[in-house]
Amino acid sequence: MSRHLRFIARTVMVEGSNIDAAYNNLNRVLTQEGIIDTVKRKRYYEKPCRERQRKNFESCRRIYHMEMARKLTFISRTDRNDPWVGC
Repeated sequence: MSRHLRFIARTVMVEGSNIDAAYNNLNRVLTQEGIIDTVKRKRYYEKPCRERQRKNFESCRRIYHMEMARKLTFISRTDRNDPWVGC
């Protein structure tokens, strides 16, 4: 068995012949790493203009999610100073 870190991270042990649980764990690991999306996307040829559109969309979505997470953490903070003191 290989000692390579990426190989070990994708190795799923089957406990008590419970193959369904092992399959679900492997599927979750591959989905989190984005391997399943990459394989589905590479199944067919992607035109360069569509690839640029997809990459721009993904970057915009990533920026939006980061900004939204930043705003939510700011709103959910409890140690902020009250901007309307005395109201």
